[in-house]
Amino acid sequence: MDIQNLLVIGTGTMGAGIIEVAAVHGIAVTAVEVQETQRRNAQERITRSIHKGIERGKIKDASAESILDRILWSGDLDAAAPAADFVIEAISERTELKLDLFRRLDELCRPETILSSNTSSVSLTLIAGATQRPGQVVGMHFFNPVPVMAPVEIVRGLQTSDDTMATTKTLAERMGKRAFGVNDSPGFAVNRILMPLLNEAFFTLQEGVADAETIDALMKLGCNHPMGPLELADFIGLDICLSILQVLFRETGDPKFRPCTLLVRMVNAGRLGRKSGHGFYSY
Repeated sequence: MDIQNLLVIGTGTMGAGIIEVAAVHGIAVTAVEVQETQRRNAQERITRSIHKGIERGKIKDASAESILDRILWSGDLDAAAPAADFVIEAISERTELKLDLFRRLDELCRPETILSSNTSSVSLTLIAGATQRPGQVVGMHFFNPVPVMAPVEIVRGLQTSDDTMATTKTLAERMGKRAFGVNDSPGFAVNRILMPLLNEAFFTLQEGVADAETIDALMKLGCNHPMGPLELADFIGLDICLSILQVLFRETGDPKFRPCTLLVRMVNAGRLGRKSGHGFYSY
């Protein structure tokens, strides 16, 4: 399928990044966000990012105006969905919200439209089961910050078709990304490996083995990581880390995914990392 009309639902950090990358790479994209304030904030962030990319020479052979003209902003999903060839869902990482949205998309979109989710942990097989087109439901897990990070996990649900996987891989490559096919499993590949590492750093801090700065410095210097695990968790969002760990623990029953008590307390206190101004560090 030739994707002419891309629909992105949700304009938070991930959604805005996906919208920007699509537009920069010449793809017409409709951005749907029901909250007007969030929509305006995303427009401003994307505009600043594109101007900065041009100034730094990272975006070439295009003007900011020509890129921004490829983005159509909307607060009306009912009006936007019927024209979409391909949908990327980038709403909150809450299972019921995603299932409700996919049921609605299944009714609104044309039969041939592919429905994808940027979920970092929710089962694609479960999401596909909320629709009458499970063969056309796929995961498209981008990494933050989307304009910078190269990989995309293309997640195959139990009934995802080969054609859907191939079309999604082609779209990811058109967006300048490296596409990697993975099978549906809790956390997929990256988060299944990454989250236990972060969780162990939380336990190491909670048990007083070392302070936050020491833990991060040792991991950066000793393992050649660009960011320490606590710094990275703050960047991801501690609420997101907790949500993913809870899904992994619930779906597998494996105690290695049991969320650290310190993490739970910090999220309960509203210390979510960079986005709240406080996490393991202050910003």
